Amino acid sequence: MTAGVVLTLLIGARAVAVEPIPDAYRIGGFALGCQAYSFNRFTAFEAIEKTAQAGGKVIEFYPGQRLSAETGDVRLDHSLSDENITRLKAKLAQHHVLAVNYGVVGLPNNEAQSRAVFRFARKMGIRAITSEPGPEAMDLIERLVREYDVKVAIHNHPRQPNNPNYKIWDPNYVLSLVRNRDPRIGACADTGHWVRSGVRPVDALKILRGRIISSHLKDLHVFERGGHDVPFGTGVSDIKGILDELRRQRFDGNISIEYEHNWNNSVPDIAQCVGFVRGYVTR
Repeated sequence: MTAGVVLTLLIGARAVAVEPIPDAYRIGGFALGCQAYSFNRFTAFEAIEKTAQAGGKVIEFYPGQRLSAETGDVRLDHSLSDENITRLKAKLAQHHVLAVNYGVVGLPNNEAQSRAVFRFARKMGIRAITSEPGPEAMDLIERLVREYDVKVAIHNHPRQPNNPNYKIWDPNYVLSLVRNRDPRIGACADTGHWVRSGVRPVDALKILRGRIISSHLKDLHVFERGGHDVPFGTGVSDIKGILDELRRQRFDGNISIEYEHNWNNSVPDIAQCVGFVRGYVTR
């Protein structure tokens, strides 16, 4: 066996397993917290505080949120300075919250632009980037995933009836993008947007079995496009069935509660969602 083959095997062995999220950040067996977009009326620092207040252990940041009151108009995105990254990490440590994802963010078929996102993820210690890339970018993304050892989770927004070119709402299409790729490329399962697309979340999870990296977990009040978020277990999305299926698949990624309702006072509702997952094991 040549030295080059040995090196390739060693790189491949390291590549297939990003470090798991520690048990200290798990609730009811799941790494559970918030997508910071739930608190988009507030700063990223306040989103960390509110995640902790609701009982969450992890957080997924998104690009464009104001960083903090102290830093003025500075926005949290992948151009954040090292000084502000240090501030952000200190705030996370203060509230014992772990940053696990970043997105939804573009990963274009442009190496310099996409590399900047991966570089930020590595600086932050973030495990996965959430994106909705086009098929033309997948080769580049796979190469960067292997280089940076950072996962990519393909996110789904609702079906767009007037735009047949938007296909990522369909779990079968997402599977076609990731099936033959590095195992660190998979899906961010947005259950609310599946419901809005007429897709039952448990069915979609089964289609994507083994390729689910993270989830934007939502329970909606009606099974239609106009559904809004309600506390877990009080809506139509079958949260228990979703958790059952994730457990059956030995899912070890994270769940981001993305609560897009009651925007200015959502912490009590999100805390109820956390409580549902916390009680899931006993039920």
